[in-house]
Amino acid sequence: MSKIRIAIAGASGRMGRMLIEATLQAPDAELVAAFEREGSSFLGKDAGELVAAPCGVAITSDVAAGLAQADCLIDFTRPEGTLEHLALAQANKCAMVIGTTGFSAEGKAAIAEAAKHIPVVFAPNMAVGVNAVFKLLDVAARILNEGYDIEVIEAHHRLKVDAPSGTALRMGEVVAKALGRDLESCAVYGREGVTGERDSQTIGFATVRGGDIVGDHTVLFAGIGERIEITHKSGSRMPYALGSLRAARFLAGREAGLFDMQDVLGLR
Repeated sequence: MSKIRIAIAGASGRMGRMLIEATLQAPDAELVAAFEREGSSFLGKDAGELVAAPCGVAITSDVAAGLAQADCLIDFTRPEGTLEHLALAQANKCAMVIGTTGFSAEGKAAIAEAAKHIPVVFAPNMAVGVNAVFKLLDVAARILNEGYDIEVIEAHHRLKVDAPSGTALRMGEVVAKALGRDLESCAVYGREGVTGERDSQTIGFATVRGGDIVGDHTVLFAGIGERIEITHKSGSRMPYALGSLRAARFLAGREAGLFDMQDVLGLR
């Protein structure tokens, strides 16, 4: 069986390096391209050297040329860059795994449109454990559908630029859907001053940014006399990388379609 040919965007970043390491260690995957922005000091360097494992793949800014030899592009960069890469992936009939967060409604629509032509896994969190938590939250929300106030608390490193995290928002979406609510109308993002009593129909979000926290997420169901907390804590970025490779395997051989990790893991 032939190996899946993987291309990685944002090669020199924290997630890019982890993806390179995971790909080089996977027996069924081959790193064929690694990308960085024009002007990056990493251009021309061996991508494997970033993880102390030289592999002969030079980092390049020529995304189109790299995708011409790839089966799947894995992208955890920024929305504007990801959308540019998406157009090139579509032109090259290359599958895409998108872990980037912070997209606008227009950006999400562009992803859905491209997925009519190429297969795409688009998820706010690629970690298998986090996606198991999504399933647990659906079950918990249906059981705790009366008398419980719901809060989503997330913490990330000081360099994260969007808030709340994509994972926290997806957690809120899962809970809201299970309760028959619209997250857009019931979400409360932070509190300050005299806020009045809590509306029992709202879903609150609290954000922490500091240090090198990889990613902590907790959904709190607070009732009278008891609290239920469902928590996931990431100790490294490797779970995201391993989940991304699992998504790439899922896309192999598919012609088109928009999927998420719930599809990849068979949790629908």
